[in-house]
Amino acid sequence: MITVPRWLLLALGAMFSAYHVVLGVYSLDVPRSPWPTVVALALYSIATVASLWPVPRLRMPGWLAAFDLAVCVVLPLLVTSQLDAAADNGYATWYVAAVGTLMTIAAARRQLAVAWIGVVALAVQTLVWAGPLSLGTLGVVGSIVWVAIAHMLTIALATAARETRRYAQAEREAAAWQAAQDAHLFEGRVRLAHTNHIAAPMLRRIADRGGELTIAQRQECRQLEAAIRDEIRGRMLLTDVVRTEVQRARERGTIVTLLDEGGIDDLDEATRDRVLSRLAEAVAVSRADRIIARTAAEGSPVAVTVVGLREPEGGAETDSTDDLEVEFWMEIPRT
Repeated sequence: MITVPRWLLLALGAMFSAYHVVLGVYSLDVPRSPWPTVVALALYSIATVASLWPVPRLRMPGWLAAFDLAVCVVLPLLVTSQLDAAADNGYATWYVAAVGTLMTIAAARRQLAVAWIGVVALAVQTLVWAGPLSLGTLGVVGSIVWVAIAHMLTIALATAARETRRYAQAEREAAAWQAAQDAHLFEGRVRLAHTNHIAAPMLRRIADRGGELTIAQRQECRQLEAAIRDEIRGRMLLTDVVRTEVQRARERGTIVTLLDEGGIDDLDEATRDRVLSRLAEAVAVSRADRIIARTAAEGSPVAVTVVGLREPEGGAETDSTDDLEVEFWMEIPRT
């Protein structure tokens, strides 16, 4: 896309404005008294310099827009007060193009209401001073057309900028989604490789023995199944230390369940290591019959909740947790 340097636009605006000042100075001998025109030239020069002064913010400040509007209202009154409406004033009517230029600058700097009020005030003053035909002969229509063009260009550029921001946001979201998908795919491959590393030796042993396993081997298979289940459901809850302590707990006969529901995905590595170290310590010191570790919801001050359950004395072993007694309850904070 071709872009026009901002300094070039400012230079063009300054050249047009300076041209009107030159015309005003050149025609100072036409008015009955040159001093109102001199005051008008001074006001116009100040307003133009202030409006074209390079600032970071494109939109014109409200106080400057009000000053420009006041100048555009005063300019015709000062100049025409010393002119004859019935005579051919030539370049002495420089103020018409000057007002159009100043209001075009205001429109380009997103003060559209001020720009339209300025050219409407110019048209009304011209009608009162010289009649309807003067709108064309003095160039008032041309000033209105310039403001209309600036208005349309301003709206078009604002719409284009809005669409550009929207597309950029959509591109960032698409890139983030793609990165997340790639991360999930990579994580899945890593976990699949880890699962294969865990299960492959036992699967080969089962195949070699034709499915005839000893009691110890069956127990080992159950522990491998639990470890594979941890890799699927535990996700971010797993570190080498946690895996080791969970394995030791299962060897003691404890049923350990790890449930990662995404509550700690936003934690940085150091914080996650601290949280999981405390989880490993809790599993290591517990003598409960069942241990359940679950990540808390996002936004919660708690990162992981760990509960240890014990079967009641003399009670039959059951898969339900309703009849179990709580041995300990731990909430590991995020910070």
